Amino acid sequence: MKTLKNLLRTIFAYVKRGFRAIKRRHIKKAFWMVLLCAGVGLVIATLIVIYFITRVPDISILISRRVSESTKIYDRSGATLLYDVHGEEKRTIVPWDQIPQNVRNATLAAEDSQFYSHSGINFKGILRAFYQDVTRLNLSQGGSTITQQLIKKALLGDQKTISRKVKELILAIQIERAFSKDEIFWMYLNQIPYGSNAYGVEAASQTYFGKHISELTNGEAALVAAVPQAPTFYSPYGNNLDRLMARRNYILGRMKSLGMLSDADYAAAMKEVPTFKPNHDILQAPHFVIAVRDYLVKKYGEDMLQNGGLTVTTTLDSNLQTIAEDVVTKYGDINEKKYKATNAALTAIDPKTGQILAMVGSRDYFNIEKQGNFNVALALRQPGSSFKPFAYATAFAHGFTDSTILYDLRTEFNPQCDPLATQTRSSGGACYHPQNYDGTYVGPITMREALSQSRNVPAVQTLYLAGIPDTIQLAQAMGISTLNDPSRFGLSLVLGGAEVRLVDMVSAYGVFANDGIREPAVSILKVVAADGTVLEEYKPQEEQVIDSQIARLVNDVLSDNNARAPVFGLSNPLYLGGRPVAAKTGTTQDNRDGWLVGFTPGLAAGVWTGNNNNTPMTQAGAGVSAAGPMWNEFMRRALTGTPVHYFIKPNPIVTDKIMLNGDYHGPQGIHTILYYVDPRNPQGSPLNDPTSDPQFANWEFIVRNWVGQTGQQETYIPIGTPPPSPYDDSQYPTPAPIPTY
Repeated sequence: MKTLKNLLRTIFAYVKRGFRAIKRRHIKKAFWMVLLCAGVGLVIATLIVIYFITRVPDISILISRRVSESTKIYDRSGATLLYDVHGEEKRTIVPWDQIPQNVRNATLAAEDSQFYSHSGINFKGILRAFYQDVTRLNLSQGGSTITQQLIKKALLGDQKTISRKVKELILAIQIERAFSKDEIFWMYLNQIPYGSNAYGVEAASQTYFGKHISELTNGEAALVAAVPQAPTFYSPYGNNLDRLMARRNYILGRMKSLGMLSDADYAAAMKEVPTFKPNHDILQAPHFVIAVRDYLVKKYGEDMLQNGGLTVTTTLDSNLQTIAEDVVTKYGDINEKKYKATNAALTAIDPKTGQILAMVGSRDYFNIEKQGNFNVALALRQPGSSFKPFAYATAFAHGFTDSTILYDLRTEFNPQCDPLATQTRSSGGACYHPQNYDGTYVGPITMREALSQSRNVPAVQTLYLAGIPDTIQLAQAMGISTLNDPSRFGLSLVLGGAEVRLVDMVSAYGVFANDGIREPAVSILKVVAADGTVLEEYKPQEEQVIDSQIARLVNDVLSDNNARAPVFGLSNPLYLGGRPVAAKTGTTQDNRDGWLVGFTPGLAAGVWTGNNNNTPMTQAGAGVSAAGPMWNEFMRRALTGTPVHYFIKPNPIVTDKIMLNGDYHGPQGIHTILYYVDPRNPQGSPLNDPTSDPQFANWEFIVRNWVGQTGQQETYIPIGTPPPSPYDDSQYPTPAPIPTY
């Protein structure tokens, strides 16, 4: 301790001696410099404050909110108005004493729980926002008191500039001095936008629930309070109802933690299932318009959409939209009765431009009780067999031909499981032996026939031969945007094991129709500001993502009505008579989703049928049954009076390679394709040791079993190393005969 004291005395002595060494005039000079800078800074700050004070709006205009210019959304002709975003303002001023406490509390919990204790400015929030603005190099953050929000919505707008924020702070001080807290809160609740042209809490209550605010439950009050943060995003009529409910629950939790709700009231409010009043403000194509509106908000901001006077010309074809709505309504009613499919969606795209021509996201947008406002065209659903063309296209790109022979036999694809496909699990994980939709197997089949007839086992073999990573890469290049984690997917991918969006599927199929050239799906032709400035305009973005010969070969297969006739018949919903059309169905497990996606060279369209809650349709409601007639009628009506266009034929493929040439009787006998073909180089020499392929043993075993059961004439001469143990049929019981037709 004594040593420490001595050390401190020594340090102090040196410091004192140093200060004495500084000349007195330097200290005086530094003092006057600091004083001068402070004085100049004070003068500048005063001038800045005076400057902005003289330019801030008169706070007296808070009692009458400014009228803004609305944004109008048109169809592609520019003549048909689809939606007036602003429209006629709905506003009902409610006296302070008639605003119930639960509405006040919900708003305070959602926006500013310390409103009654601060002076209009949350300095802690400003410092936090300033730090985030600097570190992120933008002006995305800002003060969030109720006073400041009132200023932004009623006086200044939402533009993110430093000058606007300075004005906001000045006005906040003025307003807090001029009005009481209750008066400020009252103006806020009666003036801010709640979406759907509703301004003020009473208009919001009437718009969304069809009742006065005095009748709102705690859960409904929290829902109303949840909307102003992002009126478009949180609109009950948009596609983010789940996010709105999550914000409602957050607000209810805040109310409970702030002592505004008892435990019992909180529990009751959390159990409430809201019933929204149907929205009749939308003029036409509601699901499409909501999607366009969401895009505009993300790009230009909520205030620009609501008040900026934009003129938006979309890609929508009003005639095709009317046809789409007609057929979805017609067959939606039929399918609900026949197949217990309560919902349907349809999207049509011009494959040459990527422009969305029609979009119906659900049967009835205005039927909120049945989630009619939910846009299934943009939702994630499993595609079933409609995903198969991507795997076959990848295989064709690797050198396989449409005449390639595969074996449609009950096959176990987990190498660790019994090749007879009798196990459900093994030490190597879950076994995988998919069935065909009809429970039958046809033996040798070409890739053309397998794709046309939608046989599942050959499709899984094709995916294995093509490679899962390469297939995913091709699907992504063609427009499938949801395969973001390739490690999640296995061989079930080809049977619809991933989730996709209907609009992506139609866009991707459009690549086949457009000779392998992709034009990304777009919904807007032009956006013009109120002063005439063109903010954006459609421009082609064509990109060759698959070889034209591959696209032509897929088109040739998918339009081959004779090849699909053994399953679908010659007169089927995929057939448009004398007009060439390529199409593919899809059905998921337990008939939870029914798909049909198809195209001509000038029009691509896709239909989804099913139930939003993922409950199954009846067994009869496969894709071709429920989705087929809807798709067929839309295409026929949409193409009426248009020229007939033909697909370009692919170049002939000539090869003498066994299995690829349509012949499975090889020089060493009848074997799996892996015996004769190297998946990495189909047209080249076979594998030196085919038994090294992990799928070889199971595939070969089932083929050899089939040969023995059907009495095929061949001479079995194994190549390479001795066959693995599964070749010894004596190790396994004799399986039941494999059905064929």
